[in-house]
Amino acid sequence: MFTPFARSMIQSSIALETRLAMKFNPKRPFWQQFLLFLLPLIATNILQSLSGTINTIFVGQMMGVNAIAAISVFFPILFCLLAFIIGLSAGATVLVGQAWGKGENEQVQAITGATLFMTLIGGVVIAAFGVYFAQDILLGLDTDPSLIPLALPYVQTMLAGSPILFVYIIYTSILRGVGDSKTPLLALGLTSGIGLIVTPALIKGWLGLPQLGILAPAVATILGYVLVLLFLTVYLNRRRHILRINRHLCARIRYSPTLSPLILKLGVPTGIQMVTNSLAGLVIIGLVNGFGPQATAAYGAVNQVNNYVQFPAMSIAIAASIFAAQAIGSGQMQRLAKVTLTALSMNLYLTGGLIVLAYLFSENLMALFITDAAVVELGGELLHIILWSVLFFGAAGIFAGIMRASGTVMIPTLINMVAILGIELPAAYWFSHIWGLHGIWMAYALAFVCLCIMQGQYYHWVWKKKSIQALV
Repeated sequence: MFTPFARSMIQSSIALETRLAMKFNPKRPFWQQFLLFLLPLIATNILQSLSGTINTIFVGQMMGVNAIAAISVFFPILFCLLAFIIGLSAGATVLVGQAWGKGENEQVQAITGATLFMTLIGGVVIAAFGVYFAQDILLGLDTDPSLIPLALPYVQTMLAGSPILFVYIIYTSILRGVGDSKTPLLALGLTSGIGLIVTPALIKGWLGLPQLGILAPAVATILGYVLVLLFLTVYLNRRRHILRINRHLCARIRYSPTLSPLILKLGVPTGIQMVTNSLAGLVIIGLVNGFGPQATAAYGAVNQVNNYVQFPAMSIAIAASIFAAQAIGSGQMQRLAKVTLTALSMNLYLTGGLIVLAYLFSENLMALFITDAAVVELGGELLHIILWSVLFFGAAGIFAGIMRASGTVMIPTLINMVAILGIELPAAYWFSHIWGLHGIWMAYALAFVCLCIMQGQYYHWVWKKKSIQALV
């Protein structure tokens, strides 16, 4: 353990090398600092989606429809796993951001170590039970019996590699907490590049590699994460990054009686919220399916476009939360209003700009995914109903992210659940009986607007009047 004087000297000596773009720099306008952090974050989200889409295309084109179906079976399982890990990363990022803003480098590493410990324990348990009960899980999901021989080895391989996947997600998320959004983008670029080369090679046995068939995308994914984690170990050590993987950080990978419960307290509500959103999505798709295959096709295409429009909104909310956490950690509470205003402005200009473009080219965007003219026209109509409300979705995320940065997570989570369970689902059912398929998208828009109003009201009338203090 370092003495206070030694800790102060160590922190001072590495400050110039480790303080990244997230520190408030009076020489550069704040909106520029925000934007410089935000752009790599948006690019990461887009690249993540694109790489998944391209890998799916590889499997479909090279192995057929059954292979696509076998891989798709894993998506609900993956989402539940991601709810756990994204919850952990949300809690850890808030605490890391506060400790980083406060200048407590030892605390940053202690939080990282405690989070990685829980990640590894959870990953190993999930891997062990998942591999053993994989067939029971598939049967429980009502998987077509003809797909189980194809899906089972893929699911078991992915679950076996889940500790590596979890560590990768947590580690790159925590990097953002200290203001580094470029390294996660670099890591994802390398991971995607490895996948794009190795996946088809393993499917067909090219480049002297074994022909693995359905196992190819799973093996390529795990191999990519392993290689990128090794790369990050070398890369960040050369940069003398505060979160470089070395003996000192590895020694902090242990249970912390003070930090571990706090990380879970902040993270579990986020995981619950994700599961709630997922279950609501299953109900919505059930309503959509009732209108026939054309409606289902339009639903898929509209969601694809809508996801890309939402990427800036979600990224802005993440950036706002990290900036707010660092402001709270450094004791600069007056910065919170500036963070909020800047984030809302970015949402208006960036998300709003994409919305305008999507309106102008809605039918062209639908035609990227659908060839049937009638479905293209239907998808365009549905886009017109939902797109404008993404601005409200983004604003709601910003309010919730700012509050989460102070440790206020339960009420924003409950507000989100009320908007989904109390407004979106009942309205979708009711509106679909009045206006048909179009009514379901009206319910989405109504839920986004109500969510924004509720989060904004709580933020303005309750949260802003609270005494805000750093959690670490």
